Formats: sequence, C-alpha cells, structure tokens
Amino acid sequence: MLKQTQSLKMLQKLSPQQIQLMKLLQIPTATLEQRIKEELEANPALEEGEEFEEGFSASEEEAYREEASADDYAEEEPPVREDQYELDDYLNQYIEDDPSSYKTKGESYQPDEEEKTIPIAVESSFHEYLAQQLGLLKLEERQVRIAIQIIGSIDDDGYLRRQPENIADDLLFSQNIETDEREINFLLGKIQRFDPPGIGSRDLRECLLLQIVHKMESDEVSDEDKICLKIASKLLTDFFEEFSKKHYPKLQRQLNVTEDILKGAIDEILKLNPKPASGHAGNAERNMQYIVPDFSIENADGVLELHVDSRNVPDLRISEHYKEMLKAYKYNRALNRSDRLQKEAVMFIKQKIDSAKWFIDAIRQREQTMFKTMYAIMQYQYQFFLTGDEKLLRPMILKDVADVTGLDISTVSRVANSKFVQTEYGTKRLKDFFSESLQTSEGDEVSTLEVKKILTDIIGEEHKRKPLSDEKLKSILLKKGYNIARRTVAKYREQLNIPVARLRKEL
Repeated sequence: MLKQTQSLKMLQKLSPQQIQLMKLLQIPTATLEQRIKEELEANPALEEGEEFEEGFSASEEEAYREEASADDYAEEEPPVREDQYELDDYLNQYIEDDPSSYKTKGESYQPDEEEKTIPIAVESSFHEYLAQQLGLLKLEERQVRIAIQIIGSIDDDGYLRRQPENIADDLLFSQNIETDEREINFLLGKIQRFDPPGIGSRDLRECLLLQIVHKMESDEVSDEDKICLKIASKLLTDFFEEFSKKHYPKLQRQLNVTEDILKGAIDEILKLNPKPASGHAGNAERNMQYIVPDFSIENADGVLELHVDSRNVPDLRISEHYKEMLKAYKYNRALNRSDRLQKEAVMFIKQKIDSAKWFIDAIRQREQTMFKTMYAIMQYQYQFFLTGDEKLLRPMILKDVADVTGLDISTVSRVANSKFVQTEYGTKRLKDFFSESLQTSEGDEVSTLEVKKILTDIIGEEHKRKPLSDEKLKSILLKKGYNIARRTVAKYREQLNIPVARLRKEL
C-alpha cells in the first residue's frame, strides 16, 4: 500500500561553480594555461584580451534608435509578456554591467613586466638518433628492417627488455619477415656498438660491461687504468652479487688485489651510466619536467613580499560580439521584430555568457585563495623565508593554516598540492613546509623537518668505512635532545632516500 510521508533533513551540496573552483585550485600554474585554452575552445563567449570596449550608454542607445528609419519602425512597442520578465532583467543587468569587472587581471597589471614561458619542441628523438647510425653499417634491406624493429623495441632508458622471440613474432605479423633468435642477437650485437655505450643492453650488468669494454678499447686509457678496468670487468662478470652488496673484504680476498686497485675498479664502475639513453639530449628534453613556481617571495630589507605568478595566465573577458548580439536582440524585440528562433539563440548566448562569467570568477577566486593561503604559510614560517635555515621551520599542519585563513582544510590541501614557491634559497614545494611536531627532552616542540635535517647532517659527516647503524643514529639524536625510537629513525631515513648502513659503506 502506497503512503505519502513528509521528512525534514539537511543536505549540503556543492554548486557547479564551487566544483569548478576546487578543480582549478588543484591545477598548478604550469598546467593552468592549458586548462584556460580548453575553456576558450569550448566556450565562444569567452575570449582572450586586455580590456573591454565600453557598451552603449542610455543616451547612445537612444541616438542609435533615432538614426534608424522612422518609417520602417513606426510601430508601437507591444506589451511585454510575463514570461519575458526574467530575460528582460538579464539583458538589462548584463548590458548595464561594468565590463571591467569580468577580467582576470587588475588595472595595475603591466603585461610588459612579465614574459610568457614558451616551451621549445625537440626535433629529433633518441630512436631516430640510433637509426641514423644504422645507415653506417653495410646491411641488406631485410636486415635493416629487422634492426629498425630492434631499435624501436629499446625503451627510454636504453634497454632492450623484449625477448628475441617476441621481436621475431612482431616482425612476422607486422612486416611478414621471418627471422630467428640467432639473427636478432647478431644484429643486436651490432646495435650495442652504437653511441651511447651500453645501448641495447638486456640488464644492468650487461649495460655496465658494454661501457667497460668501450673504455678498454679507447686509446686514451693508461696502463694503470686498464688494470682497474679489467678488475671492474671481472667484478661485473663473476662477482656482481657480492659487488652489489658491498662485500669488499670478501672481494679483495677472492680477486687477490690490493685495496687501492679494488677501489680504483669500483670507482670506474661508479662513473658509468646505468641509463645510457638519459644522456641523449633529445631524450633528456622529452623526459625533463620543468617546475614553474606558483609563488615568489622576495626579501626587501627584512620585509617579505609575496607575489602570485600569473605570467602564463592570459587575461580573459566576455566576448564583445556576444554582448552586441544581446543588444541587437533587445532592440529588435522592442520593435516587435524578434521571433522564437532569435529567443532560443539569445538563451544559448545567456548560457555561454554565464559560463564565461563563472570561469573568470573562478580564476580570480583561485588567485585570491592561493594568495591568502600562501601568505598565511609565509607568516607562519617567516624566519625560514628570511634566513633559509631549515632548522627554523615550525611544526605546521593543514589545520593551522585553515584556522588562520578561515578556509576549509580540504581547500588548503588543494592549494598546497603540486604547488611551488620560489625563494632566495631555491624553489620549494609547499607540502615540504607542513610537518608534525616533536617534543624534545627539554619540553620544546620542534618540527620533524628539523630532525630530518639533523639526521641528514649526521649521516653526511659519518665515516664511510664504518657507517652508523640506525641504533647508533638514535643514540646520537638522543644526546642532542631528540628522543625518538629506532624505527622512527629508519622511517625518516627512508623518507630521505638514504640507504641502510651496509649500502653506505665505501672503501
């Protein structure tokens, strides 16, 4: 049996405009320009420009009407229907609105003060570089096609991770070329002689061995260096596991060499490139990630000045052409010349203009929110931005900034995510300024970032023949007043990408 009931409940929902603002807050400056370009392509009412041309004033519109042919437009205005009130209010409000209020930059903005960052395209790729060297070999056309397939299978690090039988299958299905593992390995040996040394290796050991062989064949290597290179080759061939685990005393006994020769062989290996393709300019350019700071802080005689970087953000405005279309529709309807199609068109224009206004407002609110959040962070970590001393960083969590700014914690998190600030002491990630507090033996609260900085300094000053274990690191920190557990020391060490004591050992 059906029943009708009434219930009272409260719901909190985000409007489309708020969702759009939240998404824009997450975008760093480096990708904001692309997001704006996408909006410009999707919304014809939004365009790039510096300033608006002022719209018609009341007197100008009256003069415009009088200039029209009086004989053609002599009819009286029909009474306005009730369903036209909402559209009339919108037209009046928009036409009389201040167009300068829908700009993403203020009146004081000087475009000459900043330059846009223009990315430079890379013309040749790493694989094209290898293919060019292939032309120096005397190969049959069939072998050239197989070699090109092998080169195409080399990854961005310079390794060939596909098995020969898989490459043979690819050639058979795609190019109808029948080959076998022996021929593929033969051509791979040719490619492994290409520049850079180590290219086309199947694993790290082969990569290092190829580079050692290339060095030994050089005429510029001295006899003493050749001895070290031979020992290095033997290390990689027969004792790779012991070498990777740094069992140096065992290696010295098994190779029957002096400590100096072993150290020289290890130094030769450490000079090699484990990713041979990374040294190629074209490949390096493609994989390089540029950091564009979202903020900059300058020290003006002891006073910090904060700036939001907007050099890649174009100035936006509502299309003047769309505004003229609204004026024309209002004028035609006043003369009883509008029809249903024109009304549908003006409703479409209204929708696009509203969307453009929301986007411009969101861009402007994004900048204001980012400035407010970064200003609170700057005030909280004022001493660090003045001196650059990481030991002066105060414990700070998202809630601390949210309480100062009045923003929600999630909003602060979105601003801090993937954002960078340029200081006199380098470009820093905003997330690096947030840390938990730790109480010292004297009862003072310090940032965990301070403990990590001290831990890094201790490990940097340790004797590399006998690196400090986590237990010894804990004891040293305890003497300095930081009472933390050994597992906490290990956690901080891993967060700093510092290996265990055994792997830090050097001769």
